[in-house]
Amino acid sequence: MNFDFSDEQKAFGEQLRRMLAGLSSLNEARNVLEGRAPYSRAIWTGLADLGCQAVLVSETHGGLGLSALELCVAAEEIGRALAPVPSLSSIYLCAEAVRLYGSKEQHEAWLPRLANGSLIGTFAVSEKPGELTEGAIETRFIGGVLEGQKMPVPDGTIADVAVVLARNENRTLLVLTEMAAVASETISNVDPSRPVSRLRFAATPAEPLGVAGWDEWVRLRDRAAILLAFEQIGAADRALEMARDYALERKSFGRPIGSYQAIKHKLANVYAMNQIARAHAYYGAWALATDAPELPLASAAARVAASEAFSLAAQESVQTHGGIGFTWEHDIQLFYRRARAQALILGPVTMWKGRILEGLRAGFGERD
Repeated sequence: MNFDFSDEQKAFGEQLRRMLAGLSSLNEARNVLEGRAPYSRAIWTGLADLGCQAVLVSETHGGLGLSALELCVAAEEIGRALAPVPSLSSIYLCAEAVRLYGSKEQHEAWLPRLANGSLIGTFAVSEKPGELTEGAIETRFIGGVLEGQKMPVPDGTIADVAVVLARNENRTLLVLTEMAAVASETISNVDPSRPVSRLRFAATPAEPLGVAGWDEWVRLRDRAAILLAFEQIGAADRALEMARDYALERKSFGRPIGSYQAIKHKLANVYAMNQIARAHAYYGAWALATDAPELPLASAAARVAASEAFSLAAQESVQTHGGIGFTWEHDIQLFYRRARAQALILGPVTMWKGRILEGLRAGFGERD
């Protein structure tokens, strides 16, 4: 079985890489980090021009109607460039929630604009620190309005529409609300290049997203986890390349520091971890594209492997750069911040490890 991407998909990735390099994505990330912009409009527009937001949306609703594999390719390049755009919140979560669970009317109202990038979406699920459970949800949806708050919400201050996880009496629902009626404020986090916010709902009008509830959220989270893993792998590979380039350039006692075994072994270990994570992500991509029953276990494995690989790559790259690696002026700090933030979003690594154990015990992936 061939788990590699096709030549056409690879060409799409190369086109994306050229576009992102031309827009100086790390400079764009620094602009957001330093508060000069809430996100990169130039990169978001460039992604829309290449159809990234429209990959999974049907042609009927202004999309491309392609497979999840093309979106995995796009996610890796977005991660590699450390692009400060709402890819997770708008493409992987909000648009997917509407596409998978929305009514015909909701498809017509929201998908065309989400697909062309003119509308930004987000997904509001968490309310407090710790692992999200169904019983911990306190936000209420009663009588067509939302009451409560959500935090941290990625891209909450720039989004136009949000999918919210809320309780209606004894049932959990996914509901859709326009952000114009929601009070939002930015809250501090380890990676300001990807802002998060607190949303407050006070008699905020909303509508159910089909009949979706907790089980549908878990499925959506599993799908998004694989795409996020590709972002992490792309960033981990770039962090390794930055460390390698510096190790070949920087000299100590008349020799490049990359010639010393301490550096060689450090970077070789990062490379091995990246390749392990890539193998898990490719398996996840197959499960995602085919909607295979192995998806829950594949997504958990991809999430754990990619989070650990990116964290290691960012940490070792900072150390390889020595004193300058810890400075505000050097770009490697951007990767370290992103690694720490992405290790927590969609649930911490410990939660995903628990899901692996549950999946193995339940026999996920076993075939007769």
